[in-house]
Amino acid sequence: MELHVERTAGALAQHAGELLRARRMTLAVAESCTGGGLGDAITDIAGSSEYFQGGLIAYSYEAKKRLLAVPRDLLAAKGAVSPEVVTTMAAGARRILQTDLALALSGIAGPGGGMPGKPVGLVYIALATPQGTAWRRHLCQGNRIENKRASVCAALEWLIEYLQEQRQRT
Repeated sequence: MELHVERTAGALAQHAGELLRARRMTLAVAESCTGGGLGDAITDIAGSSEYFQGGLIAYSYEAKKRLLAVPRDLLAAKGAVSPEVVTTMAAGARRILQTDLALALSGIAGPGGGMPGKPVGLVYIALATPQGTAWRRHLCQGNRIENKRASVCAALEWLIEYLQEQRQRT
């Protein structure tokens, strides 16, 4: 008999929260395309204030520059949906909110906005840790709402993966 585990944002946020609490680590988020959906999923969990410090929704170029110190030249050269920008966002959130970890997301939720090399559904996710900042490329295949939800789940899955690896190292 196969056990089916529901991989909803709520279930993932619950699991991530348990791991953060057990590791005594804090988290911040910087969001663009998800518009606060990641922070919302995290704060749906009772007791999340023990580990979640807050988030920044930097939807526009101006907000990314002002709130997260993403350089104007970087945005002009690479665009908001790029590994370079999302890693800068994550590092900025971690620094500003003084947390152990930070997740950042920037992408094209759709239905428009896609372009050659950057299709609708493309999302970059970054994770800033004490060891540095890494990024992943994620491609969603749904409508705007589905793409936003899938992006939140992908970010939480990566956070869980990181926290489980950290637990195995100690």
